[in-house]
Amino acid sequence: MESYLEPHQARRREPTQYESLLGDAIERAYALGFDDLGALVRYLNETGPGPQDGMEWTESVFEKEMARLAAD
Repeated sequence: MESYLEPHQARRREPTQYESLLGDAIERAYALGFDDLGALVRYLNETGPGPQDGMEWTESVFEKEMARLAAD
């Protein structure tokens, strides 16, 4: 039997509006060619959404937010 990935097999719940907006923004950034962390962070600061703590994105803030979201 051939293995395949079910797109949402690891999801425990529906994404929040913030998670959906952030995911969409990250996808747009990659589509525009922003494929390194510094460029991605600059793009997110220009277009949003911002981090949930109300601060600006930094590389460190982005990495911590991705780890937090992955743990949910």
